[in-house]
Amino acid sequence: MQAIKKNKAILKGGTACAFMLSLLAVVFMSPLNAQDDNNIPALEGIWDGGFSARPVNGENVPWGEDNFPVLNERAMAYQEVWEEIMAPKYDCQPASSPAIQYDPYHMKVTQWPDRVLLRYEKDDQLRTVWLDGREPTAMDFSVQGFSVGHYEDGALIVTTTNFVFDVAGFDDYNGIPSSSQKKLTERYWREGDELRMTLTVEDSMFLREPASYTTRWLPAREGYQLAAYDCDPEAARASVRFFPSKYK
Repeated sequence: MQAIKKNKAILKGGTACAFMLSLLAVVFMSPLNAQDDNNIPALEGIWDGGFSARPVNGENVPWGEDNFPVLNERAMAYQEVWEEIMAPKYDCQPASSPAIQYDPYHMKVTQWPDRVLLRYEKDDQLRTVWLDGREPTAMDFSVQGFSVGHYEDGALIVTTTNFVFDVAGFDDYNGIPSSSQKKLTERYWREGDELRMTLTVEDSMFLREPASYTTRWLPAREGYQLAAYDCDPEAARASVRFFPSKYK
C-alpha cells in the first residue's frame, strides 16, 4: 500500500514538473521574449523637449512648407469656422497626437518587457505602448488612442489607433480636427545622447495624404523630475472672454 502511495506521489510530482516545463517553454518562446536584446534601444529616462532641444512650436512648426498636411474640403471647412475660444485646452482637455509629442515639455520613458510607458509632463498624460501582441477593442477609444509596438532595427515602432473625434486634434494652432480614423506611426531611436522620433499621421476624414515630422529630445538635467501640470478649468476658461469672436 505504501508503495502505491509513493508511486502516485511520484506521478503527481512528475505531472506538475512537466506542466511547469511546458509553461516555461511557452514563455521563453513567445515573440516578446524571442526579441534580440541587442535590437532593443535604450530609451529609458527623462527627456527634455523644451526650447533648448528644438524650435518653438506654432502654426508653421513642426509643420512647414515641405510637410504641412494636405487638407481636404471637410478640414478646410472646419478651419473656416475655427475660433480660438473653441479650443478644448481651455477646458483642460489634454493635447492629443501628433501635438503632444512636440509640446515643449519633458517626457519620461519607462521600458518593461511587455510595454513601454510614455509619460508627458504636458497635461499629465500617460501613454502605454503594448508590446505583447494585444489588439484594441471597441472599448479602447480615447483622446490618446490605443498604442501597440515592437522593436525593429534598434528602434521602437509604435502604431496608435482608436482615437476619439477632437475638434483641435491635429495641433493647438491651425484649427485642424482629427477623427476616429486617425492613425499614428512613431519611430523612436537613439543618436548618441539624443532621443529622436519620426511621426507620421494619417486621417482619411480630414487629410488627403499622410503628414510627417521628425524631432528630438535631449537628456534632462541630473535629478530632474516631472512637474505636475495642474490645469485649473476655471482659470483656463477665464482667459477666453478676452478673445475676439467673429460671430455675434
